[in-house]
Amino acid sequence: MERRVVVTGYGVVSPLGNDVDTFWNHIKEGKSGIGKIEDDEFKEINTQIAGRIKDFPAEEYFDKKELGKYDLFAQYAYAAAKQALDQSALNSDIVNKERIGVYVGSGIGGIDTVLENHKHLLERGVRKVSPFMAPMMISNMAAGIIAIKYGFKGPSFSPVSACATGNHAIGEAYLNILHGYSDAIVAGGAEASINPLSFAGFSRMRAMSTLNDSPEKASRPFDRERDGFVMSEGAGILVLEEYDHAKKRGATILGEIVGYGSTTDAYHITSPDFDGAARAMKLALGMARLNPTDIDYINAHGTSTPEGDKSETKAIKATFGSHAYQLKVSSTKSMTGHLFGAAGGVEAIITLKSILEDIAPPTINYENPDEECDLNYVPNEAVKMEINYAISNGFGFGGHNAVLAFKKFIPH
Repeated sequence: MERRVVVTGYGVVSPLGNDVDTFWNHIKEGKSGIGKIEDDEFKEINTQIAGRIKDFPAEEYFDKKELGKYDLFAQYAYAAAKQALDQSALNSDIVNKERIGVYVGSGIGGIDTVLENHKHLLERGVRKVSPFMAPMMISNMAAGIIAIKYGFKGPSFSPVSACATGNHAIGEAYLNILHGYSDAIVAGGAEASINPLSFAGFSRMRAMSTLNDSPEKASRPFDRERDGFVMSEGAGILVLEEYDHAKKRGATILGEIVGYGSTTDAYHITSPDFDGAARAMKLALGMARLNPTDIDYINAHGTSTPEGDKSETKAIKATFGSHAYQLKVSSTKSMTGHLFGAAGGVEAIITLKSILEDIAPPTINYENPDEECDLNYVPNEAVKMEINYAISNGFGFGGHNAVLAFKKFIPH
């Protein structure tokens, strides 16, 4: 009998809320989580806007001693994972923890820890470098902390594939469960990279929006006036589980993953090639045994960069043909900003909620049509519609592409 992979929990830390209900309500309302950065350290940088986490209740998840040992990206990851695991009720005595894994990645990892300790080294000497620096900065530590706190002893994996990281983590977890190696895996991504060095680097690339006077309008995917992405932070974590395992323990099933496609452009370190993205979408459809016409909604990668949005539009047309114009395609980064390695996890949650509630979320700030981006991007307001199948795209620097296919859960 063919194994099925379902979702039994999800959790989020984001600029639009630190729990799924708050976050999803803001997404449906078309609310922006982008604001002005007032810190003096950013004043010389062309971009001074970001999607920052507000009112993160760290004390609900950690004691004071732990907070000094965990980088912020790992704190976000654990908080989102705890939400997901509380919802799924997976942490119980009836499960075999040797068959539960953790696949949580980060595009950049503990960069704040590196910067802080480098400053200590230069200004105060080697003895002021934290003995916790090494474990705090490495990208796999988020997965390590989750596994340690819950005693999960199955496979552990922490992909680092830039903005495709979250989708890769979820996709590889899906395959692991599908082929019988695990019963459940906690999967997703986390990021906390809002600092002057990160901003200076991306600013020098001219990759980020400079619409500093109108932060909430700055992320404008597919709009003709788009001028770059807006950096954000947070985490999105899912509990993936084999269907019979979830059914046996009476878990509430939130949706089903049915396909995954992963490709590489082998083209350029930063510029995308639409063919790689199209092949990833086609692979996800093939694995799910779906025709292009089966898909109702696409949560686009849609970063608000001039070339990226144009390339993704071209890839969608190459994949779906004439059906591309029947699809609803939205970029929720218009509201959340770009969470880098956490984007895939956060957008997987949005896609699952879209299917669950039959709502296509909007692309806000869509005001000026671009003749090279001519699909239905659900402009400015959410649309109520039947959604049975949807895909979520994630594409990263280096030409990494990862696409997930989701299905409305129907027991059988």
